[in-house]
Amino acid sequence: MKTGSNILPALSRRTLLQTAAASAALVPARAQTPLKPSNTTAPPAKTGPTTSTVADRDRRMQWWHEARFGMFVHFGLYSVLGRHEWAMEQEGIPVAEYQQLAKQFNPQPHAARAWARLAKTAGMKYMVMTTKHHEGFCLFNTRLTDYCAPKQAAGRDLVAEYVEAARGEGLRFGFYYSLMDWHHPDGAKCKTDEAARRRFVDYIHGHVRELCTNYGKVDVLWYDVNWPLTPEGWESEKMNTMVRQLQPDILINNRSGIPEDFTTPEQHIVASDEPWEACMTMNDSWGYQHADDNWKSPKTIVRNLLTCTRDTGNYLLNIGPRPDGSIPDPSVEILTPVGKWMDTHSALIHKAGKCQVKRSEFALFTRQGNTLFIHAYFWPGDTLAIGGLQQKVLSAKLYASGAPVRFEQEQWRVKFLDLPATAPDPLATVLAVECDAEPTQDQLAIRVNRKRESV
Repeated sequence: MKTGSNILPALSRRTLLQTAAASAALVPARAQTPLKPSNTTAPPAKTGPTTSTVADRDRRMQWWHEARFGMFVHFGLYSVLGRHEWAMEQEGIPVAEYQQLAKQFNPQPHAARAWARLAKTAGMKYMVMTTKHHEGFCLFNTRLTDYCAPKQAAGRDLVAEYVEAARGEGLRFGFYYSLMDWHHPDGAKCKTDEAARRRFVDYIHGHVRELCTNYGKVDVLWYDVNWPLTPEGWESEKMNTMVRQLQPDILINNRSGIPEDFTTPEQHIVASDEPWEACMTMNDSWGYQHADDNWKSPKTIVRNLLTCTRDTGNYLLNIGPRPDGSIPDPSVEILTPVGKWMDTHSALIHKAGKCQVKRSEFALFTRQGNTLFIHAYFWPGDTLAIGGLQQKVLSAKLYASGAPVRFEQEQWRVKFLDLPATAPDPLATVLAVECDAEPTQDQLAIRVNRKRESV
């Protein structure tokens, strides 16, 4: 991903990228095999996606909007070090030293199947795996370099194994691909040397072509870090047009420098009018970090998923496998109860529409038609109330059991009464509230219109 930590400010991220290129320029990299140079004139940047029409994008994205929940997998040579995916740059490891890790990197043959099974168990509908991170090591078979898993200790195409595993579990799949490359000798100087830019861009386009050609139907192309070039320099329009010719139904994110299909807020949930996907970690690291014990709770994961769902966004949640491909125990321990919650409540995620109701200190809301679902993650006890609901409530029940819930509706609030004293579900207990129209909440009504003696 962009940074080695989710707490770095934007300026530090930019500085890290600049430092990455500067340090790479000082170290001779292992020789790459570039494609034959082509026309060196870069096309102008495109301000909109390379897809033909809005209707075409809506058609392609229907499955993605319904999926809501996906698994990100960060896996590479950095997994051997166990100090997350930016170790090469942040620790100043020379290229010649770092690439020796390829002799040690040999994951278990069926590791990807365990990833896919966990994703399915957790209620996820798609996966995205790193095919090449900033370190430059390719997990796929490529004719453009020997710095790839099939030609090193692993001796096999790890991306092919991942694709087979995802398909075997009935999951959609995508490819993460970092444009920035610390290993390629032209990766640092391509910004100031046109010949280097030409070689490097041909190399990058060649990889993208291979990924879109050698694995059958691909659902998502997930670019990362378009530094140090502009969209013109990367020839992003040309590259993405090629991608769509090879994969007509593919979805492309916004990190090649042109908008394409969806935006990608990182480590934060930021809703947008455009399709969006929040990519986040379960601890503070994307790649395997053996000492990072700052794990999120299953309840936090469910809350994040509900927040994304409420605002019609997706939640791409990361795992960082160990160097042998096994999943760290805390990841399994977190996602297992999330999966149990999803066993009962997945329809409230995958079939939800945009929900305008937001205001509460103990619950999040989703909606289907005229039914409002109150997901109480902090259980208030035998009485639960929400303010400002504009519609008449027709009925209410506990979603999991179907038990009816008694309620009283006043002008400014609805009270749900005689509830269990303790939460029936420790992650989020759900009330299904049927209204006489699509539920909305007046966010200002209580403060502006209600007469009260105090504020």
